Amino acid sequence: MTKAEVFEKVKKFIVDEFKVSEDQIKDEASFLEDLGFDSLDVSTLVQDVENMFDIRIPDEDLDKLTTVGELVNYVAEKKA
Repeated sequence: MTKAEVFEKVKKFIVDEFKVSEDQIKDEASFLEDLGFDSLDVSTLVQDVENMFDIRIPDEDLDKLTTVGELVNYVAEKKA
């Protein structure tokens, strides 16, 4: 799965589930600062992404995934 495919799938999910405007979802968008997520939103997103892509994201990796781009890159690497 390519990075672009992962990005589109994650973007659509965030728009549909969290009612975030599509134009806000960019690689550099921070979940907390730019998208207004709280820790529960981030946790929900991570669980749903794990299910969507059939991967597991260990807790020690979660702290490194603070932007849309970091999450997309992580998933794309796992699915490569």
